[in-house]
This record gives sequence, structure tokens and C-alpha cells, in this order.
Amino acid sequence: MTRTTDALVLVARESPAAAGVLGTHARRLREQELADAVHVATWVEEPGRELRARFASVEADRVFVVPVRAAHARATTDGVPTAFDALDGAVRYCEPAGPSPGVTDALAARAAEQVEPGRDASLLLVGLGSGDQPFERQAADYHAARLREATPYGQVTSAFLLQNPAVECARYQLNNDRAVAVPLPLVPSAATTDRMPRKLELDRGGLAYADPLGDHPAVTDAIAARVAERRAGEDGPTVSFEDELAAEAQQLATDGDGRSL
Repeated sequence: MTRTTDALVLVARESPAAAGVLGTHARRLREQELADAVHVATWVEEPGRELRARFASVEADRVFVVPVRAAHARATTDGVPTAFDALDGAVRYCEPAGPSPGVTDALAARAAEQVEPGRDASLLLVGLGSGDQPFERQAADYHAARLREATPYGQVTSAFLLQNPAVECARYQLNNDRAVAVPLPLVPSAATTDRMPRKLELDRGGLAYADPLGDHPAVTDAIAARVAERRAGEDGPTVSFEDELAAEAQQLATDGDGRSL
């Protein structure tokens, strides 16, 4: 009997740090022998167009695609799936790595490196957000709820670049003099190194700022967990949100519209 081969593809938006971050996660996952091959793929503006050539080079019977992001965004719900018809193998699209208990714990550790937890301290989660999608807010709410339960911070709240509560107003909503902001995006980018610090007015002092998780081992573990979840559900009747995204993209390709990207 011929053995089924699996490949894993880590996808993310291009940034100066993306190659190093994704490369580190890919190396660890290869060492874990999570799949027969582990690939990385990035896009700049149009994932459906830019990922196609990279996807076409992946050879496997099944291909697990994991967005290395805090949450879904328009690029991963509408863009990435339209490149799936370039994959020869059966696509198993996975939930982004961000919403994970281990990631919550890593965010808490990042915060504690800057400000000692206590009732007199505030923890601010800073996400990208979206004007028309709920996923970033859902991810922030998920982490905030767990952080309130598991840490002694007197206040845990969130703010966003692209939706309310707006990040530029966040420092005025903090209840404590000791406070730390932790970016939710997993891969460092201009948003985490420039836009968030500027809008938080870090140069005024009074608010510490943590590093994004980047290549933190907790993110590697979250990616592995996403693949395990998809494997465990192979024979189940439940259709995931990611399954629906992949099916809709395939329908577009069949109708002749999928390659317009």
C-alpha cells in the first residue's frame, strides 16, 4: 500500500522579520517530523496571486495550510484560499495559530518581562483589528478572558489599529500607573515596530511595550496543534469554517474566477 504523504505550509504576510520567524517555526516542526515536508510562503499585497507559484511547488497527497497570525483577516479568508487550486494535494486549511492557550501563556510571560503582574498593574493587548470582520476582536477577547483568570493584573483590556477601541486612545483608558502593552500580531512588522508604538505615544513614558511573540516556541506548538486538530477531524462529520473557505474558493476556481487574483 502506498503511504499518504503530508506537507505543511506556513503562510504569513511578508515583513522584514517574516522569513526568520517562519523559518524557525519550520525548522522546529521538521525536527518534530510533523509532516513529510514543511514549507513557508509569504505574500505582500495579493495572497491569491502571489502564493500560487509557491503552492505549485508543493508535492504531497495532503497539504495542511496554517496562517501564522493572531486571527483570520481578509487576506486569509478571501485571498489565501483562492490559491489552493495550485496545490496538487488535498487541502486541509487550518485555523490561525493565534487563538491558543499556549499563546495566551506566552503573552502573559511577555507582559511580565516588562511589568511585574499585580493588582496595581494593567495589561493592554494591541491588535490590528478590522472594520468589517470579527476575528481579531474574538482573538483578543479570548486571550483577555484567560489572562483575567490566570494572572493577577488588575486590568486586562484591548485596543486595535483598525477598529474601536482605538489604540491611540488606549493609554487614557488604563486604570493603573504601571502598565504594559503586548502586541497580538505573531510576526513582527511595521505595525508592531512603528504604528503601534507611535499611536501608543510610548515616547511619553508610563507605558511599557513588549515584543511580539515572533518565533516563540509557544507559537510553534500552536501550529502543531492546528495540524493535529485537522488530522483528528479527518473522519468526522463536522465541516469547519476553514473547510467552508476552501470549498468556496474551489467553487470560484471551477467557475473560472479563481485565477483572477
